[in-house]
Amino acid sequence: MKKMLAILLSVLMVLSLTVPAMATTPQVDGQIITIKTGKPSLTGKTVILHSNDVHGALTGYAYMPKLKAFYQEAGAEVIVVDAGDFTQGNPYVSLSKGHSAIDLMNAAGYDVVTLGNHEFDFGYAQLMENLKDAKFKTICANVYLKGTKDLILEPSTIVETASGLKVGFFGMETPETATKVNPALITEIDFSTFDDLYAAAQTAVDGLADADVVIGLCHLGIEAESAANGYRSTDLLEHVKGIDFVIDAHSHATMTQGENGEPIQSTGTKFANVGVVVIDNETKKIEDHYLHPVSYLAQDQAVADLAAGIIAGVDETYGAPFAKTEVVLNGERDPGNRTEETNLGNLVTDAMVWCVAHEGGIEQAEPSHIIGITNGGGIRATLQPGDISMKDINTVLPFGNTVAVVYVTGAELLEALEASTFCTPKAIGGYPQTSGIKWTIDTTVEYDQGDVYTTISGGESSYFAPASIKRVTIESVNGEPFDPEATYAVVTNNFCAVGGDTYNVFKNAYVAGATFDTGIPLDEAVMQYITEVLNGTITEEAYGEPQGRTTQIR
Repeated sequence: MKKMLAILLSVLMVLSLTVPAMATTPQVDGQIITIKTGKPSLTGKTVILHSNDVHGALTGYAYMPKLKAFYQEAGAEVIVVDAGDFTQGNPYVSLSKGHSAIDLMNAAGYDVVTLGNHEFDFGYAQLMENLKDAKFKTICANVYLKGTKDLILEPSTIVETASGLKVGFFGMETPETATKVNPALITEIDFSTFDDLYAAAQTAVDGLADADVVIGLCHLGIEAESAANGYRSTDLLEHVKGIDFVIDAHSHATMTQGENGEPIQSTGTKFANVGVVVIDNETKKIEDHYLHPVSYLAQDQAVADLAAGIIAGVDETYGAPFAKTEVVLNGERDPGNRTEETNLGNLVTDAMVWCVAHEGGIEQAEPSHIIGITNGGGIRATLQPGDISMKDINTVLPFGNTVAVVYVTGAELLEALEASTFCTPKAIGGYPQTSGIKWTIDTTVEYDQGDVYTTISGGESSYFAPASIKRVTIESVNGEPFDPEATYAVVTNNFCAVGGDTYNVFKNAYVAGATFDTGIPLDEAVMQYITEVLNGTITEEAYGEPQGRTTQIR
């Protein structure tokens, strides 16, 4: 009993800090926990509820209608928005190519959303097909049809409440999408880059001159790897005038302001929280903003049932165990696959090399010159000890990638490693998880930034080539001395093979015809490796710890 009282008091203290404008908040089992006596009065207020980076957490959508109803009962008018990355992340959305997320967002009553980079994971055409069924408005001010200035969506919209308040929203997509998504799937579109990004945003803001409040739905983030190109939400606020508030996404940050107090809010990822912005209708000013931890919220039953039906269907087909792991396989971001070698990165890259090499599919390189590289950002979940299902592997590797082979020189391999660790030890999606090589990254040496890379369609990448190789050395390849002039066969995924993330040298090989796609799905390669090579059990001896393939000097 004492423990329960202590927990309740802690909850009340947290809520009293996070919901200062309210007297009550919807809570456990649909009950109301009273913080202050009396009911809240939000008459004359407009409330924006927001989410971001949901990544397939379908059950979270059920919080939105219930929370919306709560604020409406308190007298507020409510607008529901999302800042992107809703159509990819786990089998519950990826198996429908993102459409199940549209269904849930329709049911949850979203009003306005913008695009995240992962909305393009199934290609531009599939995204536009999905959006035909959206009942919400989708906006984006900086993605164009290839070679034109024709936006693929409207840049902004104004939502006018019943009381007459005009809330203007403009949408921004990270230009990093050009290489954060398989470049071969988005050749129909271009992105505003560098200063043009700010110009596109300013044009969109200027187009909202009739709005009382201007809100940016910005899938830009605050990641360190985005500092060099200036694509962070903080950079946007520094260069664009007339923005009252930014609802941010992309970096999975949980924040109610920027590092220097900027008016930015983000909920984290997968419905860890729901964001709230409160606007006074009379003064037309934002008077409050905060986050609701969803563990304290009730769910709408109809939306919860819809999500449960989708989940049950996937679980029935893909949920049966096929193997087991005796160890935790690290699928975290930071520290994890975007910052350092992991045991899960070892497993995935070993499986990639095995699935090609054991079939004798590599003929243009000696066996001792075959290595594996995958981008750490493509590894999305941790596996806990116990049974492993196909669904688990699909959650770790949700992007539908196939295994590809790229032929590069040793010098090009060095460039790929140098470029893909330019901000290490800070997180970067391109961080190389490897098989068959021992290499070192000296993070005390500054990256020698050169010219901006280009994509396979000729546009500007978000990343810069190294002007010289200063941080990375390769000690050996499969136990033999590294040769910068030799040809190496790099087994990778089809995303990296066409220049995804920082792997521009792989793109060059692709353009030159020095690559091939095996067509083997990456998740199936990993499952087959676990079954046939590891005999269905991932042991402590095999993958209990990272195997020391990478050394970091800090």
